Amino acid sequence: MSFARLGDPGAEIPVLRHDGSVYDLRPLTADITGAFLADDGLARARAAAENGELPILPDAASLRVGAPIALPGKIVCVGLNYHDHAAETGAAVPAEPVVFMKDPSTIVGPFDDVLIPRGSTKTDWEVELGVVIGTTARYLASPDEALAHVAGYVVSHDVSEREFQLERGGQWDKGKSCETFNPLGPDLVPASDVGDPQALGLRLSVNGVERQNGSTSAQIFTVAYVVWYLSQFMVLRPGDLVNTGTPAGVALGLPDTPYLRAGDVVELEIDGLGRARQTMVQA
Repeated sequence: MSFARLGDPGAEIPVLRHDGSVYDLRPLTADITGAFLADDGLARARAAAENGELPILPDAASLRVGAPIALPGKIVCVGLNYHDHAAETGAAVPAEPVVFMKDPSTIVGPFDDVLIPRGSTKTDWEVELGVVIGTTARYLASPDEALAHVAGYVVSHDVSEREFQLERGGQWDKGKSCETFNPLGPDLVPASDVGDPQALGLRLSVNGVERQNGSTSAQIFTVAYVVWYLSQFMVLRPGDLVNTGTPAGVALGLPDTPYLRAGDVVELEIDGLGRARQTMVQA
């Protein structure tokens, strides 16, 4: 079972993919929002489909695939969270998670174009496991409590402009928050259907050349630890997105630094969460 949003930007239809069918969720909710997730919406949708209470969406295959969640209140990102990625960038393994924020309006669909910013020469790729919060998490007592607050998982592309991020002073946010810099999806897969979030393979290729091939088992800070840690500093609310870091293989860490250019095609996937594909276009 998985959840998606299909249709033109700003007019997406919430759907449930289940047993080979695509069900229209509009009898239950206008959109896949934090409020829907907090109200046990994923379980209610499964039950409604199994009880024959949801209509089939007949033209689903012809519709654009949007991001699988509506615009979140915030995107929280963790940097340098894989041992091999820290090593390739020459950074020390952090003692605590490296945390930065990303503009929520960067979210686009998994097959939408990504805009290379004006003046950019160092736009980079990063496949990441995205964690969607399902219930409010504040001051959690331990990481053991954290996964109970996770609604599900998504493929997230944390596109980065390295010059803006690292060479222009200040914080990382301006290298992370350019327009279209967070393609998301295709689907939101409930946590109960994913199992162990520390056993997922992540892969990314550029123009057919594999660049990243890692596993969440190599994360420095686990998903549970990250959610617990963040809850000590901010309130994580239903619908919020947490990007949990990327494995080795980004352009920044490769000898020839083959940064993205207009016309490049990036394909990425995570085990059990689906595949995405984006074409780079000059802004």
